[in-house]
Amino acid sequence: MTVIDRVAKEFHMKPKELLKESLKTYLEKRLSKVEADIFLLVKKYGVKDVFEFDLKVREGFVSENEGYEDYFTFDNLEAEREKIKKFLEKL
Repeated sequence: MTVIDRVAKEFHMKPKELLKESLKTYLEKRLSKVEADIFLLVKKYGVKDVFEFDLKVREGFVSENEGYEDYFTFDNLEAEREKIKKFLEKL
């Protein structure tokens, strides 16, 4: 008997249900972390999304040197947030 089977039995759940709930909890926790990281960048640069951040860089409000790494971080975080939301919708 696997650990999943034992835990499911202990909590009167089906193993598949336990896996689904575990995955949902993991994704929600990860989404929360991603959104917190996005919030920090939003506050740091006074923007609402990566497109507005890009505009501020192009208009010279944020130097390319200062925002280079944050731009890619911001973009990756937004992409990850959308990916996680899609996975959550499928659960």
